[in-house]
Amino acid sequence: MTADSITATPPEWQTALLKRHGLGAAYLEAALEWFAPLADSLAEHHNGAGRPILVAINGCQGSGKTTLGDYLCAALLAERGLNAVALSLDDFYLTRAEREALASAVHPLLSTRGVPGTHDMALLQDTLTQLLAPEAEGEFAIPRFDKSVDDRRPIHQWDQVTRPLQVVLLEGWCLGARPESADVLSVPLNELERAEDQQGRWRGYSNEVLERDFLPLYERVDQWVMLAAPGFECVFEWRQEQERKLAEKLTAQEAAGLMNDGQLRRFIQHYERITRSCLQQLPSQVNHLFTLDEQREIKSYSHRASVVDSR
Repeated sequence: MTADSITATPPEWQTALLKRHGLGAAYLEAALEWFAPLADSLAEHHNGAGRPILVAINGCQGSGKTTLGDYLCAALLAERGLNAVALSLDDFYLTRAEREALASAVHPLLSTRGVPGTHDMALLQDTLTQLLAPEAEGEFAIPRFDKSVDDRRPIHQWDQVTRPLQVVLLEGWCLGARPESADVLSVPLNELERAEDQQGRWRGYSNEVLERDFLPLYERVDQWVMLAAPGFECVFEWRQEQERKLAEKLTAQEAAGLMNDGQLRRFIQHYERITRSCLQQLPSQVNHLFTLDEQREIKSYSHRASVVDSR
């Protein structure tokens, strides 16, 4: 992609991308500067590996992870001939019934999707195995979650992808998060933890799942990407914008299931502890770091060919 392709008529894949996400031409200008080189770097990494690679994208709610994943898939195919697919950790939430059962058995807060412990990690690992297998061919169904009804879509509504794939992108707000020490975990961080998790069972369970299920997932990742917000304070406004954009795509009946501002403020407290931890720890531990400002404009980029896990 060249600067001329931005000022002239964009290729069809770029036009389709903007339409899917309701974006203006300014997004392509930013993508040319920041994300086209990332796509090139991932293509080179795949060529060096000689097998399908897994790329993990971290970023707090509303930071642009989904749009970035879609852009990279389209760019890799159009400009490098590489078949890629973007997965979201959000699509692997446990069903509503499974979370309600977990809430009854462990802690009521686990009925709310979000933290580690509310995902079907076995389903995620199996899906990755199927997608990353070099010899795999043919159609494969990818789970999809419907946030408007807070439940996983039925299998016949899952997306179909065609294998073999060369690049698998997995985006998620808590990817890369590590378990906290007992001393750190014992101190409530916000009103939700103080009022509704006084004994620490909810956050303790989530911490155990990070140790048991997320660390093995990280071992499969070939490249780490982070969209780093300037702070947790941005999350409410960014997540609020997400909710409004989703509402525009839904019928009035479907949109009724979305959160109002009060519900949203409580909801993001579920994410606060791990989001703050990621913002503090991950910037020095990823291959590709994009630093954002309050308007989600990229202010800087840094690249590490390899990272050493010192956590």
